[in-house]
Amino acid sequence: MHRLALILAFLPTVASAHENQSSITTSGTMTCIHSNGAPDHAMGQFPNRANPNSFQSQQLKFCFPTDPQLANATTTGQMTVGVTMTGIPIRPYTAGYYDPNGRRGQSTNPASGWRQQAMHDPRSLGMDDQNGHVDRTGLYHYHGISAAYMAGQHDNLIGYAPDGFEIRYSPATAISSWQLKTGMRPSAPGGRYDGRFEEDFTFIVGSGSLDACNGAMVNGTYTYFATDTYPFFPRCFKG
Repeated sequence: MHRLALILAFLPTVASAHENQSSITTSGTMTCIHSNGAPDHAMGQFPNRANPNSFQSQQLKFCFPTDPQLANATTTGQMTVGVTMTGIPIRPYTAGYYDPNGRRGQSTNPASGWRQQAMHDPRSLGMDDQNGHVDRTGLYHYHGISAAYMAGQHDNLIGYAPDGFEIRYSPATAISSWQLKTGMRPSAPGGRYDGRFEEDFTFIVGSGSLDACNGAMVNGTYTYFATDTYPFFPRCFKG
């Protein structure tokens, strides 16, 4: 059976201090990262003008295979695409779609087929300067690379994907093969492809060093990468 094993469970608690508390445990074939949901760096102000949500400390537990294996099929559709070593979820997607009848021209109705791309205008989503923000449950999560988080790491390891393979950051060598389309969108909202929507991008083999899942073989081991350009984090999984 082909399945991903990243398990996320969280229970809201009263946040007394926004200091990261995290640990890593291994039991049998699974490794788990536990945290209180607070990053290891200062967060922006929440709520703010573009984000009405307040941070809440959480009891988080992310579990994935200790010994990941490549599968015969690729998995898509995961909202949580990874977890940092400090137990912060990586969630690059948004819940917003173009909707001419929605507030500010968008809603959670996916009928248009045009999904809002978070990093096109991160400030409009109330993100802080670490490309993170909080959702309605108070869960802090990343949409892009956090410079402060990476500065605290001893190497370029960010964390792990749902299938257990590592997510690393190597901007000089790991280059996305996803490119902005040229021309005009064929349906509403129309206009030129400018990166506002997920569908504004296309995968072009060989245009970068990474595959469609933002991954590559490194010393015989499959590895995912975060990039400074779309898709920013892996959006599909080969394990």
